[in-house]
Amino acid sequence: MKKYLFSLLIMACLMLPACSQNQTATEKIIDNANDALDRRPNEKLRDAAEDASDGVKGAGKNIKEAIKDATN
Repeated sequence: MKKYLFSLLIMACLMLPACSQNQTATEKIIDNANDALDRRPNEKLRDAAEDASDGVKGAGKNIKEAIKDATN
């Protein structure tokens, strides 16, 4: 019985960090304002990550269009 309870406790502890923290509307507004004013922590790193993400999305669209053109 102790092993069963212990395994349940471990599973619960592992699942807790997976729960997402929902932001309130006020927090979202503050984050957007800080983003617009370049006041976020590690702003240069975040901007670089956003630019890289946009680049990957653009490359994905280009590849998708090239495949579509090649198959038609």
